[in-house]
Amino acid sequence: MNRLILFILLILITGGMYLHGMQLYTDAEQENVSVHDSTYNFWLENIDSIGIPSPAFNLALNGFYELKMKNLLNNDSLLTIIDFSKSSESRRLFILDLKNERIVKNTLVAHGMNSGVELAQSFSNKRLSYKSSLGLFITKETYSGKHGYSLRIDGMSVGLNDNARKRAIVIHGADYVSESFIQKNGRIGRSFGCPALPINQTKEIIELIKNGTCLYIYHPILIPISQADLEKLP
Repeated sequence: MNRLILFILLILITGGMYLHGMQLYTDAEQENVSVHDSTYNFWLENIDSIGIPSPAFNLALNGFYELKMKNLLNNDSLLTIIDFSKSSESRRLFILDLKNERIVKNTLVAHGMNSGVELAQSFSNKRLSYKSSLGLFITKETYSGKHGYSLRIDGMSVGLNDNARKRAIVIHGADYVSESFIQKNGRIGRSFGCPALPINQTKEIIELIKNGTCLYIYHPILIPISQADLEKLP
């Protein structure tokens, strides 16, 4: 019960402030780079009904601001969130148009084969781990490879995903990411660590988010709980 209370408190904290490492910033301190207050309020009020956990949205939005402050975003309205707290049967990739207050895309996405079966539960930044990585990414250039039209992504979270390019973690299409695969197997297939998409949606999504948009891959283990807080629990 105490752990549940602590978890709820952390959600409330992330609802009103943005996390940047272990430092907290208020809305006022983000004034120069924030989307309009009414727009932020729209997302805050509707994010749970959309199907994205509030901590996932707040951590992703903080990452979005971080990239924007560094002038790394070529599109400062699109935010892609992958929610690996959900079953792989769920449509757990969301592309949000922050400024226009709309969901552009919501679809299936695969996790790494060594991260779990139906649920992703283990993550890595190591080469040949065949696990997904979490955290903040920025989309980069496209190319055509063995999986067809693909999109490179660079990990921006040091120690968490910054080996993404060395690991050849890219966005690509895969035939095992489909409703028909779910009907036959009870889940979608798994990748070598890449966030693989349905083949019939890959080109559309890559064209939309390529060349400098924010991607955040979430799992509840990213919610910061200090060692001091943990030691207070029975």
